[in-house]
Amino acid sequence: MPEALGIEENELKAQNPRFLLRQPRALQWFEHGRLVKRHDCERQAGRFELFLDLLYVAILSNFADTLAEDISGAKLVKYILILSPSWHVWSDIRELMNSFYNDDLLQRLLILWLMAVLVVYGNNAPLVDEDIGAMRAAVGSYMVARVTCNLTHLVFSFASYHHRRQQRLWAGLSTLTLCIYIPLFFENISIRGKIAAAAVAVSVEEILWVFCYCPAAKKLLRVKYSTAVDVGHEIDRFAAFYIIVLGEFLYLIIKGSNAAVGLNERLLRAVWTLVIAFCLNWLYTHADGSMESTHPLRHNVYTAFSFAMIHLPLIASLLVGGHVAAASVAEEDFENPQRWLLCEGLGVGMMCLYFFALIHSSQDERGCLVMPKHVRIIMRPITGLITILLPLAHHLNATEILSVIMAMYVFVLVWETVGSLRKGACFFERWTDTGYPERQSQDVETKDAGI
Repeated sequence: MPEALGIEENELKAQNPRFLLRQPRALQWFEHGRLVKRHDCERQAGRFELFLDLLYVAILSNFADTLAEDISGAKLVKYILILSPSWHVWSDIRELMNSFYNDDLLQRLLILWLMAVLVVYGNNAPLVDEDIGAMRAAVGSYMVARVTCNLTHLVFSFASYHHRRQQRLWAGLSTLTLCIYIPLFFENISIRGKIAAAAVAVSVEEILWVFCYCPAAKKLLRVKYSTAVDVGHEIDRFAAFYIIVLGEFLYLIIKGSNAAVGLNERLLRAVWTLVIAFCLNWLYTHADGSMESTHPLRHNVYTAFSFAMIHLPLIASLLVGGHVAAASVAEEDFENPQRWLLCEGLGVGMMCLYFFALIHSSQDERGCLVMPKHVRIIMRPITGLITILLPLAHHLNATEILSVIMAMYVFVLVWETVGSLRKGACFFERWTDTGYPERQSQDVETKDAGI
């Protein structure tokens, strides 16, 4: 159990409006392997974190739209390479707010500054293969955002000692890694060379993040105090980003009123897209369907890192799949590239949701539910594989493809929901205690009598 420190002085400072700039203090940390929390209260996403998410709605939509307009292998590589850096910046902000959130003037201005830099990145990143100016603006803005976050970590390491060594290790290595992006500024380097440099840089950044916060780094640094996360806040932030991605399913089925007027085939595709998004949201929330389970962030370090890293391919795949599904409302039928992008995106997304369920550790007694865990979630990879291969059925049109996918996802949802019931459970609970309590009725009558 984590130990909470009731520090009244800090609480008073946090509530005092005269402190425009507050001392950044670690909210939780490990001390000799024991989790310590500064305040024993549940963390939720701050208003300015949610405001940041609004910008990502536009950024992600712009990236998906760019890919959907010209679908090819090269454009898919570009999509992955421009989406990953934007995810890294969001992750940097998430970690800073998770560990040092105090909602002072400095942190609010930090979010505003990073959002302004992301506006530059979001506008230029889709054009990196067309204009060297856009390439330089996108890479430069990304490097500015990462350096800003690294400098923030460095400054915070002087204000609070609990994460100091790991923060400085991450800030140093992360800043050095940005040098790999330097070749992207030069016009005489081929596009293939720039793709290779960007791919190496993105991969190294992922590896370094895992290294700097894994137990091996803690042993190497011989730390007494080490980083810890507020699990509730982390879960909340990842779920919020997932909802942003699902918003891509819903935006285009309304924009432009393409499904009007009356009942028509386009309206059917719009409704099917909505149902698919609803099922994906349900499956993410449902996790592995256990009555009691240990979240990956709480289970062990391997499942914790897996939980964080699985979200990048999950959002990347569902973002493009959802965009094509929603965009079909405005089209007569799918072209072959759109057909493949839709099915591969949704199929890979379902595969990621299967892995997402696997890393949850069920604590249920054996045989207490209708189906054991692996039987409950087995339909996810089966459905994902069928979805991936669905474009091979060339005779299916857009409405039929969406109908098949929708039917499979609804089946998975029903399968897992029924399989997660306790054995002997009833479908309907009897309604009891629907009448007013007798004592309360007598009190009312007494008052009416004026007694």
